[in-house]
Amino acid sequence: MSVERTFVMIKPDAVERKLVGEIISRFERKGFRIVALKQLRMTREQAEELYSPHREKPFFKDLVDFATRGPVVVMIVEGNSAVDVVRLMIGSTDGRKAAPGTIRGDYALDIQENVIHASDSRESFEREHRIFFSKEELA
Repeated sequence: MSVERTFVMIKPDAVERKLVGEIISRFERKGFRIVALKQLRMTREQAEELYSPHREKPFFKDLVDFATRGPVVVMIVEGNSAVDVVRLMIGSTDGRKAAPGTIRGDYALDIQENVIHASDSRESFEREHRIFFSKEELA
C-alpha cells in the first residue's frame, strides 16, 4: 500500500446538521491523518472550479448554488491508499442508494444533499486541493 493524500470537503448540509466532528472522527478512527483543515464559505469561482468537470451538465448551476449556500469544511487526508479508501468510506453519490455504514449511507438525504465530496483520483486531488490550500498550508 502506498501513503497518499486526498481532498475531502464536508458540504454545507453536513455543516448545517452539525455532522463535521462525526465525519472527521470516522477518518481518524480509520487511521488517516488530517494534514490540513479549515472551514470557509466557498466563493462561486471556487465552486465552479471544483465542479468544473460537470460544467456542461444540466445540474451544474444547482450544484454551485448548493456548495456556496453556507460554510464548508475542506481538508487534506493522508494514509494508505487514501483516494480509494476514502471513496469507499463515503459511499455512493446518491445518498438514497449508498450502503449503510458509509458516510453518505448514514447521513445523506439525496443525490445533491449528500454531505461530502472526495477526490476520485490522484489527478483530481492535485487539481482540487490547490483551489483551497497553498503550499505553505500543507505541512
